[in-house]
Amino acid sequence: MSVLTRDEAQTRAQILDVERYTIALDLTTGEETFDSRTVIRFTARAAGDTFVEVKPATLRSISLDGQTLDPALLDGNRYPLTALAAGPHELHIDAAMRYSRTGEGMHRFTDPTDGETYVYTQLFMEDVQRVFAAFDQPDLKSVFSIDVTAPEGWTVLGNGVAEHAGEGRWTIAATPLVSTYLVAVAAGPWHSVTTEHAGLPFGIHCRRSLAPYLDADADEILDITRALYDRYHEKFDEPYPFDSYDQAFVPEFNAGAMENPGLVTFRDEFIYRSAVTDTERQTRAMVIAHEMAHMWFGDLVTLTWWDDIWLNESFAEYMGYQTLTEVTLPRALHSGSAGEAPFPDTWVDFGVARKGWGYDADQRPSTHPVAPDPDAVPDTASALLNFDGISYAKGASALRQLVAWLGEKDFLAGINTHFARHKFANATLADFIDNLASATDRDVHAWAEQWLRTTGVDTLTAEIAAPEPAEPAPNGNGNGQTWALAVTRDGSRPHRITVGTYDHALGAQGGPGHLALRDRFELDVPGDGTPTIRPGRRPALVVLNDGDLTYAKVRLDTASWDTVLTSLSGIPDALTRAVVWNTARDMVRDAQLPPATYLAAARTHLPHETDLALVQGVLSFAAGQVVDRYTIPEDLPAARATLTDLCRDLIRRTEDGSRPGLRLIAVRHFIDAATQPDTLRTWLDEGTVHGGPELDPELRWRILTRLAVLGATDEAAIATALAADPSATGREGAARCRAALPTAEAKAAAWDALFTDDTLSNYLFTATAQGFWQPGQEELTDDYVARFYPDAIALAARRGPAIAEAAGRYAFPAYAVDPMSLGTGTRALEDPALIPALRRKLVDQLDDLRRALAVRSAVALAD
Repeated sequence: MSVLTRDEAQTRAQILDVERYTIALDLTTGEETFDSRTVIRFTARAAGDTFVEVKPATLRSISLDGQTLDPALLDGNRYPLTALAAGPHELHIDAAMRYSRTGEGMHRFTDPTDGETYVYTQLFMEDVQRVFAAFDQPDLKSVFSIDVTAPEGWTVLGNGVAEHAGEGRWTIAATPLVSTYLVAVAAGPWHSVTTEHAGLPFGIHCRRSLAPYLDADADEILDITRALYDRYHEKFDEPYPFDSYDQAFVPEFNAGAMENPGLVTFRDEFIYRSAVTDTERQTRAMVIAHEMAHMWFGDLVTLTWWDDIWLNESFAEYMGYQTLTEVTLPRALHSGSAGEAPFPDTWVDFGVARKGWGYDADQRPSTHPVAPDPDAVPDTASALLNFDGISYAKGASALRQLVAWLGEKDFLAGINTHFARHKFANATLADFIDNLASATDRDVHAWAEQWLRTTGVDTLTAEIAAPEPAEPAPNGNGNGQTWALAVTRDGSRPHRITVGTYDHALGAQGGPGHLALRDRFELDVPGDGTPTIRPGRRPALVVLNDGDLTYAKVRLDTASWDTVLTSLSGIPDALTRAVVWNTARDMVRDAQLPPATYLAAARTHLPHETDLALVQGVLSFAAGQVVDRYTIPEDLPAARATLTDLCRDLIRRTEDGSRPGLRLIAVRHFIDAATQPDTLRTWLDEGTVHGGPELDPELRWRILTRLAVLGATDEAAIATALAADPSATGREGAARCRAALPTAEAKAAAWDALFTDDTLSNYLFTATAQGFWQPGQEELTDDYVARFYPDAIALAARRGPAIAEAAGRYAFPAYAVDPMSLGTGTRALEDPALIPALRRKLVDQLDDLRRALAVRSAVALAD
């Protein structure tokens, strides 16, 4: 199969105007294939040659302007159209297309709970060719009219309002001008909740087996959707550009969601069938906000080529987090009150859960600018690699810094100019920067060069000079004293930051060493080189980037770091605490802070933490990286004991039922960290954690997985659990447990399922891979480390990018932290059979392995 190059796309865009696609899909032809008939009306501006893309199971016929063409001329995914005359043309293609089991193209899923079948499209990048023939590039926008024949009893959803004509025949309203990758169809016996808002039909949809769980949350989802819709209309001059707004929660979805205009598809894990925290509900709301922002950023105005993917993703990420903080709801949501913002602290979650994703990606060899040079994205295969923490988290962080520097009024004015000039068309980075510049006197072009065209993370370090303090005074005054702050920058970008200063609060209530804010002031970095002089005695703590408005690593002065170790949980603002925890995280990864010190800080301060996103973020890093990868073997017993003691403490502190979210987080992490099976067995046998919560399906499978790792359960118990929960997530849980069993037979069976038989769906592949590699099972898995590389390379070549990405992310031997594993992996990068999606994952994983080895080496030298 040929990937589309940027040069080919530019040439084709100069030749063609595409007016309309008329598509007929027949979903009643069997379980393996569906029928796809496409008529494309287009105009050739001049005589010449071009091609149309399609990836059929069988190309039955093709004709151009009534003349039959030879289907055998299909070359991979391209059919040549030679000697086109200038003027209008009509192309007809009739093909049988394969259903996907990997979340690409037209994915087909049969629900094991009730046997019902669902299909949906994911046409991103170049997978439209798996569903219908197309001139597949984002700047050849067109109108799409789609008819679908589906089994009786199914409902068909699409980009526009779908009408049922009887006998399983559905007609979807024609779209305005949109790009090929944004076309969407979802069909099946959906359970739907519908309403109307602002004169438009709104709907939410899921599998029938999830109906009770969707119904339980329908008011929340629809209230948030309506509130976000209204808030975006306050921000944007251009109205919502489509005729309806459906949100379909679909099975085995590879991404979090996809911004298809009028029919957003979400992974159906967002329909919660087990208990979740308020932070997880906030994440769902943020994804809803993110995808709705795409209706303008990406759908109304679309990138011209994939080098500008940040124009889609960075903006949706920034707008999603920011707008969610601003909306209010007409009724109370959980512990909140009607008329209040239900999620006022979304930027805390961004700081602790998303920003590290950007920092990590930006320090790897695979880093790239937020807006790479077009030559760096020569084809669609390379473009796919840039959907990462840089395009999302770093890009959103850069935009947050831009708003801090530019001001929101001018920022929104520039955005609205952008929409007005390019609606239903395509735009580039240059277009966007010109539109922003029209709204301000600031040099936005220089800002873009410094922030969007460069790579890497700047580091800002505080240096403080002050006389010895006089007797401490509660109000922070120091008898006429002053102190001086100098900020050094390792990097090249300008930063506008807020500096927060804090003093020990005398007699205040709170966590260990409660602190009080003395002052916040703005600072430009780099400045003129003159230290900033501030009145009063030296603060106990000085925090650069307080408020987290820029994208940079922060290093505290020595005295401030000493304060953090004793008083981190006493910092009054959660976003400031997130900045400090990220500093600690960065220092561990840079081998500047011993892993044991990070664990000790978590042990001291998390029991007093009030923000659930921070608790979850710190515990996840502590368990998944600090303990499992960065701690040297001789220190592991103490590290694991610290982690389990911390979780046990959190469980004890929540026995009164006042903080169910915190208790749920603690229980989950206690399960994952347990080194002995007794408590877990008791919980599983009794169906509850003592003092709550009762075990729901998620907790049951979590406990059983940990018991499998510990060798404290067996195949019979797994089969019994699967019989009790035969759902899709139950099947995934069973696959994860079976792969985690510490026997040679279980590991061999799991490996064969992953790399040989090619029948696992994308989700069952991921679950099996997650179970296979477990810390403490090295004697069983060491022999598979070297096998991983040739087997994964061959698998990726057979099954394509989605499975390649899953193999690189989940099946990689991450816990084999040794030089031999690094050497084996590094040599594997030389294999010419590596497809780009797997190569990128391996480059990233090997760099993380190299970093883990450096951290361990630093610890060993210090000891």
